[in-house]
Amino acid sequence: MKLNFKLFVALLFCFQFGFAQENQDAEILKILLIKYYQNEKVIVKNRMQYLNFYCQKAPNNEETFEVINKNILLKKNSVEIKKQVNIVINEDWKKEMSIIFNNQYQYLKSKVNNCLSLEEYQIISKKADENNQRLMIVSKPMYFGLKYCLVKVAFYRNIEHNNGCFLLMENVNNTWVIKELLNEWAT
Repeated sequence: MKLNFKLFVALLFCFQFGFAQENQDAEILKILLIKYYQNEKVIVKNRMQYLNFYCQKAPNNEETFEVINKNILLKKNSVEIKKQVNIVINEDWKKEMSIIFNNQYQYLKSKVNNCLSLEEYQIISKKADENNQRLMIVSKPMYFGLKYCLVKVAFYRNIEHNNGCFLLMENVNNTWVIKELLNEWAT
């Protein structure tokens, strides 16, 4: 009986942690979408969308190590962050988008529209035949130090002029805020 109860508590804890992580990811994504889509126009019939959102969560790679070395807070938590660097992930943002846009943030949803695969983005940008199309790519958030998150956001275009940065975020009174932009780059 004791073993079954312990197993039940362990499963409940794992389920609760997984659900909390999904909600945290949704909150992070909401903040990023609000920030980067604030100047975009609402998508209505026959209006071209200039900023598209990439469906897949981008993996965290070795570029994260460079960012860690340039920031004191990240250095202090480097072991915890480095454990989350994984170049092989197969996750998307669809669950988080449904959490965000389920009966709320409809104005933002009309700007974001739908998320796209790389192939869908390339078809749309080729059809537009202009160099004004961008694809927003967001990495899998890396949580550390109980109240911090590091996430990479990049903007891809079929031509040059790609750019991106890492965002250091902090959970203040149960609300995620962008604390600092790190390692900004542009080509």
